[in-house]
Amino acid sequence: MKPKIDNPQSVTLFEEIFPGDTNPYGTAFGGKILALMDRAAGLAASRYAQVHFVTASMDAVEFKAPVLQGEIAEIVARVVYTSKRTCGVYIEVFASKKTSWERRPCCQGLFFMVAKGPDGESLPIPMLDPSDDQSRNLWRQAAELHQKMLQRRRAQTMDVS
Repeated sequence: MKPKIDNPQSVTLFEEIFPGDTNPYGTAFGGKILALMDRAAGLAASRYAQVHFVTASMDAVEFKAPVLQGEIAEIVARVVYTSKRTCGVYIEVFASKKTSWERRPCCQGLFFMVAKGPDGESLPIPMLDPSDDQSRNLWRQAAELHQKMLQRRRAQTMDVS
């Protein structure tokens, strides 16, 4: 396993929103935006730990404003939390018109990604060492959400038994 990392690089995706990506109101389907966020989360996690990842959960996703047909969706993702095998990736979505490229915040969320080997087994990853107050705050928020997710899963497993 690699040593602790204190400042992971972000990953940015750009995607133009076409008519097939929108609802009758001319705004991007929420599922389209979630798919882009998921893709960015996987890339950010892979860039961080240099292994493959799968999505474990999407938490605290908040749509603030729509991305309109013809606008460019900009998806920015960075690792803000790690456990032994999981990355918490914070994602922000912005919209821009091609004529101005002024960013307008549209959505944000936290995705948890699990490192997987070629045999499907979970892999250990390097621990993130947050280096400033904002990073430590995001780490704490993600850690709380991760623990709640694990508690929900444990409760569901117990209900089934």
